[in-house]
Amino acid sequence: MDKMNKNVWLDAKQKKIKAIDGFAKEYCNFLNNGKTERECTDFIVNEIEKAGYVELEKIINEGRKISAGDKIYAVNMNKSVIMFNIGEEPLENGMNILGAHIDSPRLDLKGNPLYEDTEIAYLDTHYYGGVKKYQWVTIPLALHGVVVKKDGTVVEINIGEDEDDPVFFISDLLIHLSQEQLDKKASKVIEGEQLDVVIGSMPLKTEDEKEKEAVKANILQILKNNYDIEEEDFHSAEIEVVPAGRAREAGFDRSMILAYGHDDRVCAFPSFRAMTAIDKVKKTACCILVDKEEIGSVGATGMRSLYFENIIAELINLTGDYSDLKVRRCLANSYMLSSDVSSAFDPIFASSFDKKNANKLGHGIVLEKYTGARGKSGSNDANAEYIARLRDIMGKAGVTYQTGELGKVDLGGGGTIAYILALYGMNVIDCGVPVLNMHAPWECISKADLYEAYLGYMAFLNAED
Repeated sequence: MDKMNKNVWLDAKQKKIKAIDGFAKEYCNFLNNGKTERECTDFIVNEIEKAGYVELEKIINEGRKISAGDKIYAVNMNKSVIMFNIGEEPLENGMNILGAHIDSPRLDLKGNPLYEDTEIAYLDTHYYGGVKKYQWVTIPLALHGVVVKKDGTVVEINIGEDEDDPVFFISDLLIHLSQEQLDKKASKVIEGEQLDVVIGSMPLKTEDEKEKEAVKANILQILKNNYDIEEEDFHSAEIEVVPAGRAREAGFDRSMILAYGHDDRVCAFPSFRAMTAIDKVKKTACCILVDKEEIGSVGATGMRSLYFENIIAELINLTGDYSDLKVRRCLANSYMLSSDVSSAFDPIFASSFDKKNANKLGHGIVLEKYTGARGKSGSNDANAEYIARLRDIMGKAGVTYQTGELGKVDLGGGGTIAYILALYGMNVIDCGVPVLNMHAPWECISKADLYEAYLGYMAFLNAED
């Protein structure tokens, strides 16, 4: 039965509502424990190993071949994960691939972040990804990440999430003195160099009361005592500033989830959970969860790197009959859902959307033929034949889905990793969950859409040619 563009809640029986709520609780736990790409990777690896997935490196070291039914994963620099459920068909026949990203907009500490000004200590930041800078002031913030010392020791940082933890913040100008500030364009109300995080105001007490930067000195002493960190250790640190607080149910009806990082963890979570839920498959199932999408998918852990292609080459080699042509055929013959979020229609800002082609909260998973900006620039434009195949898959599985676009044609746009995988000649389409407040510190999704994504991803992974 084709369930296109219907409100999921209207047809949901009590059993399904219970399943939706249960899955949402699991997802919130993932969000609470995965506010960075490193934390997401750790969480995912722990979960998939429980489901029988074995690290590729171990299989290579054992010198054994792979066969149908093997469940394999590979981790790239602790920031991305690729999973495979090896199917009955040869790999060169292609795979069913889910691809999502686990990085989210945030603030990153600069290489020399710690300073003091007028007896207030700050951490200097550089924002990561597309943000409205004014949204990041005056809210509780947490610090997550790692500090790697010269001897290789890794110090994990997670401050601001527990009730007993301190939190941090970025100050804003009081309303009484804001006349000039409020006359500025929204993009200039708060500028990038003003996104410095307040971390302390208590000076270090010493015998020499004339010590300069006593507040900074006190912060450094706290860092040394609690984490054995020196100031120079910030040079080899990756510390991210994110909103402090847990994912919460939203609305009197508890139908939504308000949280940091829905983009794109709301697609990453049902993707890897779908991989752990499926059993034997005819066509190899694959899930790619990558880093750096928010800044163009660049770098060694982004989708533009050759890591994924290299891993496919390793798998082909482990079948005992390697050739470069088989690697190319595997990629070209694959089908992919680029599982990334899209905008949800917001009646408050209705003028920014084409209502006829807008995605709605609670109406299921979104199929987007193209993204891009104005005139489809930079988009992957999926083939009609592939969309028809997906409609058939979703319809037979009873998955509620909708089709839409990001917003009005001339207002802007966005992109995903779809165009990168399409370079191999495979069929790719954007497919994900609609989000309110996208790229804000706190984003909102419907529990129903999250669950339909899970069902849709499972149906896709089990699909046969």
